[in-house]
Amino acid sequence: MQRLLPEIEIEPSRLPAMGYELQEDVGPVTCLEHGFPTPLVRWHSHEEFELHLIVATSGTAFVGDWIGPFEPGHLVFCGARLPHNWISLDAPLAGVMLRDRVIQFLPEATLEAALKFPEMHEAARMLRRARHGIEFFGMGPMAERHWLKIKAARGLKRLWLLCEFLAELSQCATYRLLSNTRTEESGIDELHAIHELIARIANDPAMPLTAAGIAAQLGMSIGRFGRLFRRCTGCSFPGYLNQARVTRASYLLMESGEIVQVICRAAGFSNLANFNRQFLRIKGMTPTEFRRQSRLRLGSFEATSPTPPQDVDAQ
Repeated sequence: MQRLLPEIEIEPSRLPAMGYELQEDVGPVTCLEHGFPTPLVRWHSHEEFELHLIVATSGTAFVGDWIGPFEPGHLVFCGARLPHNWISLDAPLAGVMLRDRVIQFLPEATLEAALKFPEMHEAARMLRRARHGIEFFGMGPMAERHWLKIKAARGLKRLWLLCEFLAELSQCATYRLLSNTRTEESGIDELHAIHELIARIANDPAMPLTAAGIAAQLGMSIGRFGRLFRRCTGCSFPGYLNQARVTRASYLLMESGEIVQVICRAAGFSNLANFNRQFLRIKGMTPTEFRRQSRLRLGSFEATSPTPPQDVDAQ
């Protein structure tokens, strides 16, 4: 099994055209915001510490050897060289303009003096814990306010505002450490393989996939693959795949004029009755009803399409 190594991000690759700030313009604390999809979303690591806030969409996060769900308000503090990535599973086909707000800095270069103050002692301990990745709960709105203030500042003022942010975060009692740095290499390889599989599903949920076929590719039994996938994602492989396919079908129902039978196949379902059954289970309504309600919310489809499709749900 080939291990999926994280891309190592270095300063010369951070181009302003991609949304990065230049340190000569703003100082040693840099801010970044981007949408999804974008080339910036990939399995990667870097020397800088990173505060990463998700403001839109939900999906699967990868931090070191940890894999878990994220949603708006998800805030993670990553230490140096800790690989990470966030893959949205419910983004519209056209994507979203803003999903991530990020702060990056090198503690040794930017905070060495500040961390000596008594008020920053807890923050210094938090920086040491960040090598595991720290997920904070209920801090999303506060983090966004701090990000906006830091983004608007430059130089020494930006550094001072970062210290305020870190000091407030260090007082948060509701957090968890994510990555187990002592995981054996074989376990890391398997987790990376699950990461790659989830990325493939997010990119094309309609591709033909079976648990038996994937288990064979990974060199493990179907039972072991199923247990590993459930441990990583919190649900079974068929359940996860159906969720991704229904999500894709939902956007096709809203954004295309294709009939339900065509969307069923485009989303990866080979059987219309099963498609309707899974859609009803996950969305609480049939595909036809979902399309009707989405048109009521977004405006009349008939006003923009002279020949609206005739949908037929399988009984």
